[in-house]
Amino acid sequence: MSRVLVLNGVNLGSLGTRRPDVYGSQTLKDIESYLRDEFPSVELEFRQTDYEGDMVGWVREAVASDGLVINPGAWTHYAYALHDALETLAIPKVEVHLSNVHVREPWRRHSVVSPAVDAVVAGMGAFGYRVAVDYVLHRGDG
Repeated sequence: MSRVLVLNGVNLGSLGTRRPDVYGSQTLKDIESYLRDEFPSVELEFRQTDYEGDMVGWVREAVASDGLVINPGAWTHYAYALHDALETLAIPKVEVHLSNVHVREPWRRHSVVSPAVDAVVAGMGAFGYRVAVDYVLHRGDG
């Protein structure tokens, strides 16, 4: 059984109530349930934190997983410590954003995390998490 760690960063605990016009009305629990239904034979572990140090530690723990899906939230734009932690992992890693960051404020268009991951999914809402997990599971399939 494959094991995929799904990490969510700062402010993502308020999904469903924070700017539903941008981030949708689903909560993280809704997204977790959706992914568990989509991937019943995959061991999915979900975590969320508003503390960057916790996130960096969890990324280091991901070495014991088969892949990592991460939505860093606002840390995307300035968390070099997160970039450095991701850079050390040899497992498939996908950065996810619910909204299309490329059509929003200019500062959202730059990610310090992207150079340290294998793929980026943005603007697909909760479905983006599904795409990310699928990529992690089938990356080597050609």
